[in-house]
Amino acid sequence: MIKMVVRKDKKSRKHLGARRWGRGNIKNGRGAGDRGGVGNGGKKHSFTWYTAKAPELIGRPKGFVNPNRKALDYVTLAQISKMDRSEQELEFPGFKILSNGNLSRPVTIKASKFSKKAEDKIKAAGGQAIVV
Repeated sequence: MIKMVVRKDKKSRKHLGARRWGRGNIKNGRGAGDRGGVGNGGKKHSFTWYTAKAPELIGRPKGFVNPNRKALDYVTLAQISKMDRSEQELEFPGFKILSNGNLSRPVTIKASKFSKKAEDKIKAAGGQAIVV
């Protein structure tokens, strides 16, 4: 049986012994010009600023965030007062009612949540705030 010689891949000899890897003379590689301009060099000192002045910006945000929490959409009393005047009962499932604005007529409002001020304003106008 004849054994075959296994050839090794030729080692790349590119840049061997080069002090500045294709930048010409060693003097050409000095300064910010060899880093492509703004933003590509000089990271050390700005990083020092982050560690000293704003360490909270480094890494991932801390704390637990519930992945199942859904932020409620909201409706204000000003928007409700602009709606159709003939309706006496309004439903907003999945919404929170906020107190921005005033009600001029008594209305029964059904929603998922109410702010305390909104509840007070609805009752002051003669309406009802019902949590669904």
